[in-house]
Amino acid sequence: MPEFKSRLPLPDGHVAMVPSILSADMSCLGKDVDAVSKADWLQVDVMDGHFVPNISYGPGLVKALRGMTKLPLDAHLMIDNPADFILPFAKAGADLITFHLEASENPEKIIRQIKALGLSAGLAIKPQTPVSAAEPFVKHLDLFLVMTVNPGFGGQAFMAECLGKVAQARELISRSGRQIWLQVDGGIGPDTAPAAALAGADSLVAGNAVFGNKNPSQAVQKMRELCA
Repeated sequence: MPEFKSRLPLPDGHVAMVPSILSADMSCLGKDVDAVSKADWLQVDVMDGHFVPNISYGPGLVKALRGMTKLPLDAHLMIDNPADFILPFAKAGADLITFHLEASENPEKIIRQIKALGLSAGLAIKPQTPVSAAEPFVKHLDLFLVMTVNPGFGGQAFMAECLGKVAQARELISRSGRQIWLQVDGGIGPDTAPAAALAGADSLVAGNAVFGNKNPSQAVQKMRELCA
């Protein structure tokens, strides 16, 4: 079995900025990745057309990105049967693998599978899923993702009604006594990032707000400053 080691940093009090490659220009991906080299890590949204109504990327893109950047890579698996794809994404160079509670019959087993490979483990929930459903598993995680849009497509509007769930997730993480990232993904931009951070998020995924900007690096820095 190959040896892998996650390079995901531990939470240190700052709000991590995580550009989503879903909104990057695939015709000049290397250029877009270089433009966000000051981000904290990158997210690759993996969609299978079943768990969500869209199809995106597989391990091949993660492998390509691994050759372009030293930033940690998060494979966000919006797919059915995530356990079947942990090893392929680990081999491709992912540092963090995030899967959905709603797609998992045995989330703890998948978390153990990820960690056994030396990678960081993340668990995501959709807007309709209560935070309490993830409570049994949070103590095993490195990252807990609260979606603030229905997963599947970039460019959706931020669902402000999910901010209460973010606050609940922060309380849950605090009670665990562990260093766990609380991530928010969906509709994040300059107008919504501060509210997500105020609710307790310390990792924010942004796609269109970063790569839709003429200066992606400046967009990352602006949101970082707004959340400081």
